[in-house]
Amino acid sequence: MPRLLQRLVWLLLGLFTHGHAKAADNFIVGVGTHLLHSSAPVARPTLLMKEAGITSARDDLFWSTVELEPKRLNFPVAWQRYLQALRERQIGNMLILGYGNQWYDKDAKPRSPFVRDAFANYVNFISRRLRGQVDFYEIWNEWDLEDPTSDAFSQDYATLIKETSELLRRNDPNVRLVAGSVTTQGLQEGFADRLVEAGVMDDLDGLSLHPYVHCRKDHAGNTPENWIKWLNDISTRLDALAERPVPLYLTEMSWPSADEPCGVSETTQAAYLARGFFLARIHPAIQGMWWYDLLNDGRDPKEREHNFGLLDNDLNPKPAYTTLKAIAPYLSQYRYDAKHSVISDTLYQLRFAKGDEQVLVIWAVGQSRQVRIESSALLKGGARLIDTRQAGVGMRESENPWDCGEHYCTTVVTASEFPKIISLGKANWLFTQ
Repeated sequence: MPRLLQRLVWLLLGLFTHGHAKAADNFIVGVGTHLLHSSAPVARPTLLMKEAGITSARDDLFWSTVELEPKRLNFPVAWQRYLQALRERQIGNMLILGYGNQWYDKDAKPRSPFVRDAFANYVNFISRRLRGQVDFYEIWNEWDLEDPTSDAFSQDYATLIKETSELLRRNDPNVRLVAGSVTTQGLQEGFADRLVEAGVMDDLDGLSLHPYVHCRKDHAGNTPENWIKWLNDISTRLDALAERPVPLYLTEMSWPSADEPCGVSETTQAAYLARGFFLARIHPAIQGMWWYDLLNDGRDPKEREHNFGLLDNDLNPKPAYTTLKAIAPYLSQYRYDAKHSVISDTLYQLRFAKGDEQVLVIWAVGQSRQVRIESSALLKGGARLIDTRQAGVGMRESENPWDCGEHYCTTVVTASEFPKIISLGKANWLFTQ
């Protein structure tokens, strides 16, 4: 077996059984939103989130908005409106505690005792006010952006994580805590490593990462398949440093559909979303992924930051939204079957099950190809499948007929860059005896 192929199979199959405490049936399909501070109506966007199968929304609880004057804290009415809308849609939440405040060393990070005490006062106010209403708090956001290399800078953040987590668990014992939101540069510069070495996993339920690769031009590439290999190396290293499995939460991740060097077309964005979510789903360390973000932040097609969304500015679905809507049930409701999955350098055949119902998710990297697949169910007619290239069509009967023998049925499908979700039916006892 070629060395590259051996490495890929080891990364994506063998390692997926190496002992992570994976909540296999509770993978979080999340999205980042900028709605908590918006004056726009929230009914339509939250309905679109619900219809897309999104199970968690991530947004910011700005310290500067809570404490507009020194020592006078308030909870904005608009925040409660949005959180109530999420509850009504049965969508979970992740809320970010962070960013500076002008009254404390001019928006400085809470590194000094003076600013840390003020930050703790804000955290105390928020966590008491929202007790029992929050699924996850994320402690700060992208701390490493300012300095991803300094030992002192990462140690100050580790100190803040410890103090803040103790306060949060005292005020809201059932809330889950993540921190890190480590950027791509921080991951490359060892920022996440230093946090783990500082013992932050004693205080957290998971480490959060923002592992964007859309601007990557080196040999590793920016495809979902190269992305997950890179993440696997990171996960393995963090486990070794912690001397235990480190649960990972990808609280920001996506590819922008922008007409600029780091962007991709809206069609490719949709294909990458499907492959990226499925690859995250089957990795044992990754507990969930929050696509950044729900809707475009502007209207300039050449501006990268305006084009990460699932929706455009008018809440019209982009192809990525329609794709997520099609695949979300298989991410959050189906169990990954590693034993019956086959992964090679350029072909991915992932099996999932929900009770007796089984599906195969298949795609190819590079050239499309014909692949013969089999099922232990007694199937008739054309294979039923969702082609994520035409995700809005939903599950349909294809022109590829099943051919059943004594022990199993087979058919031939075309594997392409867009995953196909193929129903394998329910296992037939006559075939399995």
